Amino acid sequence: MSFSFFKPSRPKTPPEVAKAIKDSLNALDTKTVAEVKALEKAMEEVEKNFVTMRCMLSGDGEVEPNVEQVSQLALEISKEDVISLVVHKLPILGWEVSKKDLVHCWSILLKQQVDSKYCCVEYIEKHLDYDNKEIALNCGNMLRECIKFPSLAQYILNSASFVLFFKFVELPNFDDVASDAFSTFKDILTKHASLVAEYLTGHYDEFFDLYEKLLTSSNYVTRRQSLKIMKRYILEVRYLKTMMTLLRDSSKNIQISAFHIFKVFVANPNKPREIKIILAKNHEKLFGTA
Repeated sequence: MSFSFFKPSRPKTPPEVAKAIKDSLNALDTKTVAEVKALEKAMEEVEKNFVTMRCMLSGDGEVEPNVEQVSQLALEISKEDVISLVVHKLPILGWEVSKKDLVHCWSILLKQQVDSKYCCVEYIEKHLDYDNKEIALNCGNMLRECIKFPSLAQYILNSASFVLFFKFVELPNFDDVASDAFSTFKDILTKHASLVAEYLTGHYDEFFDLYEKLLTSSNYVTRRQSLKIMKRYILEVRYLKTMMTLLRDSSKNIQISAFHIFKVFVANPNKPREIKIILAKNHEKLFGTA
């Protein structure tokens, strides 16, 4: 007697997985989904495909992932515009559809190199923007994974969305959105010191006008979290050098503002050795500026 109908189906290839995810995400288009049951079916397909993707990327607990398949899937995900679809469908998906699977896969995909290039990171650089407030609020974990890469962190710093974080982190009662936004805000300002120093040089007034409002907020948690970030800031030599440069700025207002921040570096009782050396070497010049 044949029991061939119990035979497991053939595992999907990376191109098939990428296409299946793309098709299921496109099926969520609100213009074409008219019935609740149809939408539920589409959601089930998306969830199933996310699970398949996760298994291919990280194994199923018994079988380790195939390195070649993982690299190929990352390439196919980029070629099929799946990354863009995932991000722009987030407001529809919400977080009920395999949140952990999606974030887990996102982290792995960003780290995959194909021919010495991070294909998914390059795709994001060329195709995505973070000026969509709704998306920014829905994908905090995914955004923090992006920030680990200097090129993407720089993109976010220079995007119009960056200043929105000053608003998000001070929402009433410091709710989940504010807490998540602060986590992302902290990573942007502390992961890549040289990028932030460069950004502050060109946006000093705008940044510290907004940051001062956080430090003087009526919300205790906002003040406390802002001070924590500032403590990290004053331990970095690059930021000290930025402030010293701004002390010689042609604008008197910038000089005065920079001096207030510079004083925090000087007054810090736990100054790193590198900062002590720089302050000692430039004592006379700095004293003259003060």
